[in-house]
Amino acid sequence: MNVFRILGDLSHLLAMILLLGKIWKSKSCKGISGKSQLLFALVFTTRYLDLFTNFISIYNTIMKVVFLLCAYVTVYMIYGKFRKTFDIENDTFYLQFLLVPVIGLSFLENYSFTPLEILWTFSIYLESVAILPQLFMISKTGEAETITTHYLFFLGLYRVLYLANWIRRYQTENFYDQIAVVSGVVQTIFYCDFFYLYVTKVLKGKKLSLPMPI
Repeated sequence: MNVFRILGDLSHLLAMILLLGKIWKSKSCKGISGKSQLLFALVFTTRYLDLFTNFISIYNTIMKVVFLLCAYVTVYMIYGKFRKTFDIENDTFYLQFLLVPVIGLSFLENYSFTPLEILWTFSIYLESVAILPQLFMISKTGEAETITTHYLFFLGLYRVLYLANWIRRYQTENFYDQIAVVSGVVQTIFYCDFFYLYVTKVLKGKKLSLPMPI
């Protein structure tokens, strides 16, 4: 544990709370990709199966349970409680384009060919691309609500802080997780354009808007 890991976890948690708060307060899922949230729920489910087999710390256990609860409550709100507000016409990213290669890569590139290890590897690879349906939805509609951009910013910040965590762990523990680091770098790259727009528009009080696709 180091300060970057803790700040990364808090940034991740804040992103999820912001999203849940947005949905609950507005009673609407407008502008939110249900497909991205389904992927994140799948990420946490496959990654945290070790809750039943390994105890690392109270902090670790609590954070895993909280992330799982937040993910499933979000999915329930989108596809259940507020499904009538769900923008299904613009949430059209084909998930098979992500799931098929991620599943294949998980079997080909892992640390141990065991069920739990393959599922953990799958969760790492999937998390690196799970935000793509949301970014695709924003590019399709041409804009995003301010609270949704805050959610995306803190989600991206979580990845940046986790990269700093891996660098720190390499310096202090000589520990390097190639799968987690490479996947984290890929995920961070997806946020680069968004970070630029967030700083140049949202932080200046402007609404984030993108050119409509032709």
